Amino acid sequence: MSLNAFSELSFGLIPWFKNLNGGHFNPPSTQKTCHVACCANRTPNVLSWGRGGLIAYGTCNSVALYDPQEKCVVAVLNGHTGRVNTVQWVHREDCVSLILVLSKAYVLCLCPLPQFKQYVECVGHTGPVCAVDAIHLDNNKLLIASTASDSTVKLWLYTGSKGKGSVFCLSDRQVSCPAVPILACGGDDCRIHLYAQCNGQFRKVLSLQGHEDWIRGVEWACVDGDLLLASCAQDCLIRVWRLVAKSRTKRNAQEERTIRMSEDVFTLTQNDASSAFAVTLESVLAGHENKVYGVHWQPPVIKGGDQHQALSLLSASMDKTMILWAQEEGSGVWVEQVRVGEVGGNTLGFYGCQMSPDGSMILAHAFHGALHLWTQSHGKEGEWRPGVVISGHFNAVQDLSWDPEGEFILSVGSDQTTRLLTPWKRMDQTQPTWHEISRPQIHGYDMQCLAMVGRFQYVSGADEKVLRVFRAPRNFVENFANISGTPLAKLLASSDTVDQPEGASTPALGLSNKAVFQGDLTPKTNEEEGTGFNSVSDRYQESYFHPLTLNEPPPEDHLLQNTLWPEVQKLYGHGFEMFCLASDSGRTVVASACKASKAEHAAVLLWSSTSWRQLQALPCHSLTVTQMAFSPNGLFLLAVSRDRTWSLWKRDDPAPHFSLYTSTRKDTAVHTRIIWSCDWSADNKYFVTSSRDKKVIVWGDCSSSEAIVTPDEPPVIRPCSSILDVGDSATAVSFCPILCPGNSYLLAVGLESGQVLLYKWELSEEPAGASDWTRYGETDSSQSHSLTVKRLRWRPRAGRAGQGDEEEGEGSITAAGSSWVQLASAGADHSVKIFNINRLAV
Repeated sequence: MSLNAFSELSFGLIPWFKNLNGGHFNPPSTQKTCHVACCANRTPNVLSWGRGGLIAYGTCNSVALYDPQEKCVVAVLNGHTGRVNTVQWVHREDCVSLILVLSKAYVLCLCPLPQFKQYVECVGHTGPVCAVDAIHLDNNKLLIASTASDSTVKLWLYTGSKGKGSVFCLSDRQVSCPAVPILACGGDDCRIHLYAQCNGQFRKVLSLQGHEDWIRGVEWACVDGDLLLASCAQDCLIRVWRLVAKSRTKRNAQEERTIRMSEDVFTLTQNDASSAFAVTLESVLAGHENKVYGVHWQPPVIKGGDQHQALSLLSASMDKTMILWAQEEGSGVWVEQVRVGEVGGNTLGFYGCQMSPDGSMILAHAFHGALHLWTQSHGKEGEWRPGVVISGHFNAVQDLSWDPEGEFILSVGSDQTTRLLTPWKRMDQTQPTWHEISRPQIHGYDMQCLAMVGRFQYVSGADEKVLRVFRAPRNFVENFANISGTPLAKLLASSDTVDQPEGASTPALGLSNKAVFQGDLTPKTNEEEGTGFNSVSDRYQESYFHPLTLNEPPPEDHLLQNTLWPEVQKLYGHGFEMFCLASDSGRTVVASACKASKAEHAAVLLWSSTSWRQLQALPCHSLTVTQMAFSPNGLFLLAVSRDRTWSLWKRDDPAPHFSLYTSTRKDTAVHTRIIWSCDWSADNKYFVTSSRDKKVIVWGDCSSSEAIVTPDEPPVIRPCSSILDVGDSATAVSFCPILCPGNSYLLAVGLESGQVLLYKWELSEEPAGASDWTRYGETDSSQSHSLTVKRLRWRPRAGRAGQGDEEEGEGSITAAGSSWVQLASAGADHSVKIFNINRLAV
């Protein structure tokens, strides 16, 4: 079917709507994945709430399955090569659930045999696919409809079984079904087009007029044998249509004189028998003040083998609100029951909405990918409160770092935000779940890098020439203690409490987070000032910060407004956009580098973390320094560059002055392509580099090389491992800070494909054929990132954060402590992942 551009479609069955029973899906086991932080894509139909309780939503090129009860992602489905635009659950009577996933130019149909790993691709559209729906036929087949920006609607027939299934495009083929499938398509012509099956083929039967702008959502519901169609559009209105079988009996004279709604009538023919149907406008719902992007009926409930449909309709709009509509008892008039949403802020509104199977929770996804959950209060009808839900970056995650104690993670991304993740300990749960509890920085430039400087202080760099220093306010420290279970006295002892502000806010048209102190929270009156308003700006509130007392992770509106960290310093010195940062273990020196195409701009700058003055410039490379790392003892600084070389700088006396210790040159370099990443071993002896040439190399021993230092020649540090070919561009590498049994080293390597590899390396006298490398493990297709791994960071101490299995006095890097270590990864697929790894099993 080729028509105007369609943005939404929905299937129904007339007039015999078949009962559907939801199945429960037991999510696949993810033993090594501790947490996945990801948000929804910026498309209207990207989220669907299944009858088994799982929420499926598209995140970059993947589909995340989220359990709102457990408050964590239970599985990630990878396979698409482009952004996922639409996700839709489909259920049938035998408790089998499928997920339909649409991306750039094809449909991906996934089935749970086994564990959603089997799929069928449907290629046919020539433009990005934007909507999908499906319905089960009586002959155990699935009829799928998809629409795209190529102005076509395609029908597919899926003949799945316990073995492999097959999908083919129907085109002009016939479909046999005792019930009559009907398809509603909303287009950019402000009309709703109805297509129904007639003698085995689909044909257009009606066009419904009424909306005055693009149709953004349509959905069917079956009530007492009639079909109700809800539609929403950019004209801020919602329309409810009723489709009924038209009686063949003639009206009498009195019925003819009765005032009734106008009807649109069409006739269907099946096996030489014809039936007439009428569509009337049931109601027009006006309550939103901006474009309405989503409508959703409360899912039907199966009781005693019969389907019961509650007349409850949920709508979401760009005015940042969701409205729950229902018919008023007695009159039958559709009225607004509940309105929830956000007030204020500078964000756009909601792109879609869904309702839980039992109707006790409602969910919206916003323009920036954030999920907004509200739950109905127990015993209080009509009262809804915000719920805890997953969050994440809505663009590539560029860098991340653990705090020195390993209790939380800071990450920065191209979505111009810095986010803080920490485990939440709940009284009724044995395992903590990770959540975002603060958004220290919301910037106007894409973020690129960060470095922790102490427990509650960090430096960040973005696509600007300025470095910015942030320090945690007192309100965050108090809330962090409540959520993480860490004693507040312990946290206050490790933070600077002198003149510590309560919070921070960003002034209008500003990029700097301004500190808010206790005195700023009390508004001053005209009598206290002694005079009236001196200027127009004095009439408006300067600070939008409100101190919160949190015992659970905050919702999105609080993250945006009340969890910022004040900016304490700006650092100027670079001539181009920032690219990487590093800090030493003593948290006294910060190294920074920017983008560079000439040697004069490629120098590394050193800053004092006490005075925040520039200490030194370290010129060596001719192109951008891609990553830097201080040795754990703070004696060396390693830098790797786009010019395919690395440089090693040593701290001199008087400290903290650094001089060039040794470096590689283009004619002596082992790497033949850009070096992306580097890291140090925990014992300060070796460092590792990874490159686009697919090579990972360990260098050293740096401690023993001091003996060969001469005044005329720099020391020579050679590869002490065989060259490891990982088969793909190695974009990230990291040494585990805890040694493995036998004084072996555990390394993690991130690839451009998104996979993370684990290797054990042991020093060998004559390594040959990579015999000193042992592959310990790798992430499978569901655990890997779908795009490039940007950064890998191990937790600085053994154990799993929030679970109490750490070793309190870990005096040695080889201390046993816990057998578990944690690895955090940042990916270009908008996600942050945390893995639990048993180091003793190496």
